[in-house]
Amino acid sequence: MQSTSKACAIYCMPIPRTVPGVDRSLLRDDVFRRLRDAIVDGTFLPGEQLRDGELAEWLGVSRTPVREALLRLGASGLVVAKPGRSTTVSTIDPKAVRDAKDVVAAMHVLAVREMAGNATEAQIERMTDANRRFAEALLSGDLAAALDADEDFHRVPVTALGNAAIASVLDQFGPVVRRAERGRFAADGRASLERHEQLITLLVAGDVEGASDLTFETWHSLSDEAEQAPQRS
Repeated sequence: MQSTSKACAIYCMPIPRTVPGVDRSLLRDDVFRRLRDAIVDGTFLPGEQLRDGELAEWLGVSRTPVREALLRLGASGLVVAKPGRSTTVSTIDPKAVRDAKDVVAAMHVLAVREMAGNATEAQIERMTDANRRFAEALLSGDLAAALDADEDFHRVPVTALGNAAIASVLDQFGPVVRRAERGRFAADGRASLERHEQLITLLVAGDVEGASDLTFETWHSLSDEAEQAPQRS
């Protein structure tokens, strides 16, 4: 032991004690979000093969966080892994979308029921701003920006509720529904814009039942978009 200590004193790299290390959990989460968003926004289409080496080079990270992210994406149903062979973006399964939609709708209904009549001015401003960005994205035909703005809009009540379990459920099942939403925004984004405006009005008025019913309708209005979504040929 003493000889090892003496050798380290001479040869080992001095590690700074005052500089914090890289937060690996943040790195893993960031890689996961980047890949998830690339699937949801259509950068990677259903049927496309994902190679961890190429993804690691694209993101500027090692293969380890990429492989961990692909495992998480598999649990969410966004990719299909064949051990020892390949990992591909999953096809959009209408039944999987319907199942996820039921769960996502229930979580958002719980959030808006709590927020109705209790929304702060700052929360309403964030929702209004998100809806403005949503309208601008639709006008410019930027579906990726529309999805981001829509997610920001619906995140406000969830964040206000502060229920970590609900947030975790939405993290798992939300992306499955988001991918199908691209079709809705492309075909009839105006309807979503109007629902957003109505929800803000109902929340400010404290109409719990009205806000709940509208939220339920919003998420359950997804129907045939999944079947019409583009696939990788």
